[in-house]
Amino acid sequence: MQRTLMCVVLSAVLSLTMTAARADDDEGEGFNQPGNILITDQFNNRVIEINQAGKIVWHFGVGPNDLSPSSAVGTNDAERVGDLTLIAGTGIPPGTAQSPLACAGASAAGCADNRVMLVDRDGEIIWQYGTFGVTGSGPNQLNTPVANIFLPNGNVLITDQANQRVIEVRRSDNAIVWQFGETGVVGTDNSHLNSPNSAELLHNGHILIADESNNRAIEVTHTTPSEVLKIFSAGGSVSGMAFASRLPDGHTLLTDAGNSRIVEVDRHDNPVWQYFTNDPAGNPAPLPTRGVRLANGHTLISDQFNDRVIEVTRAGAIVARYGTLNVFGFNTHDASVINAPYSAYKIGDYTGMTAPF
Repeated sequence: MQRTLMCVVLSAVLSLTMTAARADDDEGEGFNQPGNILITDQFNNRVIEINQAGKIVWHFGVGPNDLSPSSAVGTNDAERVGDLTLIAGTGIPPGTAQSPLACAGASAAGCADNRVMLVDRDGEIIWQYGTFGVTGSGPNQLNTPVANIFLPNGNVLITDQANQRVIEVRRSDNAIVWQFGETGVVGTDNSHLNSPNSAELLHNGHILIADESNNRAIEVTHTTPSEVLKIFSAGGSVSGMAFASRLPDGHTLLTDAGNSRIVEVDRHDNPVWQYFTNDPAGNPAPLPTRGVRLANGHTLISDQFNDRVIEVTRAGAIVARYGTLNVFGFNTHDASVINAPYSAYKIGDYTGMTAPF
């Protein structure tokens, strides 16, 4: 999901700079504390960890003016793995307000990142798949990796969107050991994908894939070849399946970006709960990109183009918010302004996702 040049001009705060990574433990709620929130601040080219007061206690990435390997350019996904952070650097295409200039070493506007990185607390990259600035489908190449999951076996599950595939990469030698979808081929059948946007390992061993432009989530076997077992689309009503996760009761939580909706469906794909992010926000197309169910029953929503992360109750009340509604910007101290947050997860609270480590 990208924001176009139609958006308002970035404010003067973009001139602020950051170091590549920082951990701030001056307060009791410091780095990697349960309840902190890890946010991919997409067009600020960084991942931030905030405490419950919204203070930034850790970050990776220099900021919106940095289009270099020191940042996660156009980042879409990040999860905490122990005290490490797994980050998908997706890149920013030409023609966006956030990327008027080329990335380091490029001759044209826009910046391809195309890396999945495991970074330590100091911002050192200790493992990487994909090459900064290189777009491809060959060995150690990706094309718009929008999601990454660390698996119990130590491998990494990558949603390689523009290559139309989900791949499992073995970290010891960067070999692809499992794949769903035919590389570079769009399709609507049970062996192809159309711009997949997330994938997770379920407790039953299957893989749940948000097949975005096919407007469906599919549950497939983690085998070669794979078999599609179930399809979820909220009765065919989803438009743009941005994310999907399985809940403890067997229901499935879907992020219906095109309808500005998070919707929960039962085992038979019947909607049982929903929340709209364009009401009462007033933005007709906020394109939410992640809805994650928390252990307390609330839902944490990355409300992308409303430029905020919100926590809502089952009754639809907002009980926590980070970022300012319809105002995007850059701040080095707190999350009072962010820029198109793509994912947000509470540390130690991964209900509906692959088990944390």
